[in-house]
Amino acid sequence: MENKRLYRSRKNRMIAGVCGGFAEYLNIDPTIVRLVIVLLAIFGVSAGFWIYLIAAIIVPNEE
Repeated sequence: MENKRLYRSRKNRMIAGVCGGFAEYLNIDPTIVRLVIVLLAIFGVSAGFWIYLIAAIIVPNEE
């Protein structure tokens, strides 16, 4: 079984690479993850912003 780890992406990076890294981890399109984060930021009382900010601080860069 493959040991997958979550990293901030270097190739699918818009701001900090959090959405790109999460999309690579889940094997989905990064646009979908970005859209979900933006929708959370708009409709979820800024939850998307805080999730992104915390992940940008905690999740390490891709090697």
